[in-house]
Amino acid sequence: MVRSMRSPTRALALATLAFTTCFYSWALLGPLAPGLQQQLRLSEVQVGWMVAIPVVMGSVMRIPMGIVTDRFGARRTFPILMILSALPLAALAVWHQSFWSLVVFGFLLGLAGSSFAVGVPFVSRWYAGRSQGAALGIYGMGMGGTVLAALTAPTIADRLGYAAPFVLGAVLLVGVGALFGWAAREAPATAPAPANALESLTVFRRDPRAWALTLFYFLAFGGFVAMFLYLPKLLVGVYGLGKTDAAARAAGFALLAVLARPLGGWLADRIGARSVLLISFAAGAVLAAALTGFYQQIAPLTAACLCLGVAFGLGTGAVFKMVGEEFPGSVGAVTGVVGAAGGLGGFFPPIVLGTVKAATGSYALAFLLLAATAVACLAVLTLMGGRSSAGGQPVGPGEARAAGGSS
Repeated sequence: MVRSMRSPTRALALATLAFTTCFYSWALLGPLAPGLQQQLRLSEVQVGWMVAIPVVMGSVMRIPMGIVTDRFGARRTFPILMILSALPLAALAVWHQSFWSLVVFGFLLGLAGSSFAVGVPFVSRWYAGRSQGAALGIYGMGMGGTVLAALTAPTIADRLGYAAPFVLGAVLLVGVGALFGWAAREAPATAPAPANALESLTVFRRDPRAWALTLFYFLAFGGFVAMFLYLPKLLVGVYGLGKTDAAARAAGFALLAVLARPLGGWLADRIGARSVLLISFAAGAVLAAALTGFYQQIAPLTAACLCLGVAFGLGTGAVFKMVGEEFPGSVGAVTGVVGAAGGLGGFFPPIVLGTVKAATGSYALAFLLLAATAVACLAVLTLMGGRSSAGGQPVGPGEARAAGGSS
C-alpha cells in the first residue's frame, strides 16, 4: 500500500509518521513530570531542569543534522537518528529512579528532537513553492506526538509503571525508523550537496535575515514546547488537578497548535509568511501579557492558553515557508540553525518558570517575559519589511518554484 502512493504523498506521509514518533518520545518527560516529582520528591527548580534538559540536545543537534541531511539525504539520516534515540529511552526504562539519571538520559533523549531538521529539507524538495508551505505545515503536525504523549504516558505509567512509556517509545522509534529506511525515497531532482559541509552555513554571515528567522522560531516553536512541557506542572501546582487531568488539558493546548500549523503554512502560501507571522506575534504578545494577571483563574487561563496554542501553531507553520523562499539552496542547514533556536526557546522558559515561581511565588514575571519576546519579534519583522528574497535577492516566479525542489 505504501509503494502504491504517489511519491510526494508517500514522502510526506512517511516523514510525518517519523517526526510524530520522534516527538512522542522526545516529549515523554513533560507529562510524566508531576508523578516523577511526587515519587522522587523533586523541587520546582529540579522539575524545570528535568523537562527542559531534553530540549538542549535536540536544539544543538539540529544544526549538524540539517547539514548531514543536505549531504547524505533523509533516507539514511532518519533511521539512524531514530535507532540512536531509542537507546536513552531503553536506559530510562531501567534507570528512572533518581534526578540525575533523568537528567543524563533525558539529555541524550533530546537527539529525537533534532528530527525536525531532517524532515524539512526532505519534504521541501518534494513540493513546489506554491504548495510548499502547506506540505511543511502537514509535516509539522508531527509535533502532535506531544499530544499523544500527554494523553497516553500518564495513564500507561499509572497502570504499568514508569518504565512502560519509555519501552513503548523505544519500540516505536526502532519500528518506524526501519519502515522509513525501507519505504522512503529522496526527491529525484535533489540539489547536490556543498563540497564543504559548513559552506551552507555562510548565509548566516552574509544575510542578517537568517538570524531574524531564528528569533521568530525561538518564540513560535519554543513557546509551544515550553508551555506544553510546563502546563501539567502549573495545573497541578496552582489548581491541584490530578496528573492525568492536567496532562489532558496540556494535550488540548498542543492539539490546537498542531492543527494550526498546517493552516499557518497554507495561509503563508496565499497571503505571505510575513502576514501570518504578524498575526502570530501580535496575538502572542497580547495573550502572554493577559496571563500575567489571570493565570490563577481557570477560565481565563484556559482560554488564553488555547488561543496561544493557535497563535504559536500559525507561526511555526509560516516560518519554514519563509526559510524555503529566502534560502532555497541551503534549506537543511538553515533549518538546522533555525530549528535549534526553536529548541532553545523551549529550553529556557521551563527553567525560568520554575525559578521565578520558587523565588516570587508567582508565574507572572515569566509570562511578562514571554510577552516581551513577542513584541521584540514584531519589531524585527517590521524592520525586515515585506520583501521576499533568496539569500537577500528578490525571487522571481521561477525561482520561487525552484525553492521547493522537484514536485
